[in-house]
Amino acid sequence: MQTSFFEGFKVIELASVLAGPAVGMFFAEMGATVTKIENKQAGGDITRGWRLENENQEASISAYYCAVNYQKNVVFLDLKQQDDRALVYEMVQEADLVIANFKKSSARALGMDYEQLSTLNPRLIYANISGFGEHNPRVAFDVVLQAESGFMYMNGQSTSPPTKMPVALIDILAAHQLKEAILIALLQRSKHQKGAYVSVSLLDAAIASLANQATNWLMAGQIPVQRGSEHPNIAPYGDLFETADGKWIVLAIGSDKQFQKLCAFFGRKNLCSDTRFKNNTNRVQHRQPLYDELCYLIKQVDAHELLQYCHQQLIPLGQVRNMQEVFETKAAQNLVLTEQIEGVLTRRVSTIAFRFRD
Repeated sequence: MQTSFFEGFKVIELASVLAGPAVGMFFAEMGATVTKIENKQAGGDITRGWRLENENQEASISAYYCAVNYQKNVVFLDLKQQDDRALVYEMVQEADLVIANFKKSSARALGMDYEQLSTLNPRLIYANISGFGEHNPRVAFDVVLQAESGFMYMNGQSTSPPTKMPVALIDILAAHQLKEAILIALLQRSKHQKGAYVSVSLLDAAIASLANQATNWLMAGQIPVQRGSEHPNIAPYGDLFETADGKWIVLAIGSDKQFQKLCAFFGRKNLCSDTRFKNNTNRVQHRQPLYDELCYLIKQVDAHELLQYCHQQLIPLGQVRNMQEVFETKAAQNLVLTEQIEGVLTRRVSTIAFRFRD
């Protein structure tokens, strides 16, 4: 969703990699003017070189870089040079927002910390992302945070080692947290005409997103372990089944009524009266025999037939799709954004999934 909601709003992006640039892209999509400052001495944002094997190795940008750098004015500067810093200071005087992911000491050494920049523009909002907290110099990448925050420990099959999620989800979660903080700062500025400093760490964003898995430990003393896509509290939920035509589907049964409707499709209403399966508590306790029953039944039908029935009966069930299949859907196609960057036709998905209507 591209809008002019933030038209005239000026953003300076001093951040690199994924989390910070994702915040910058959000404002660019909403109509803001986003100037991305890239390190001239380092050849720009490090993700420019994060190419797949089948990408053009001679191109100045990678698909990874393009994922969160859209509709931005890129300027290459060396912030260790006085003249280049002066250019940023000039931009800051007219800016509304600075996005950064500097270490505290680095920002201060470069003269790019909030204390310095806010003297040039008291209305400036300065938004910073760190790895393990502003005062912790530890180097952080998403996979490290997935490990440290418990996500890797509980991700994967019971027979596999701890497994990272294939998307840098901690970066994405931190970006959402920072956007929320920025919007609150903007609300405050509209009332008091004063800027603010907001920050989030990848670690805090990760821990804050543990949701029910955290409360399973905090309240029940249960350490979440690897269960594949299986849900610890609900059954059958997250279980994968192969259909007669070789498709993989996943069930997300959240109520006894939904389970009854599913059993009706197979002509097996007796499963609902089976004491092992009559309610969710019992189904969780007898997960394996339930899974075996459903495996046999689902293997007898084609995916389309089962999907059509479940959609009609409002039974939560989905087909496991690869990336090609995802982007063959209308919903995914509607989120694709195209732009020419440095001579390369680029495509990525929008960072905005909500709809706004006044």
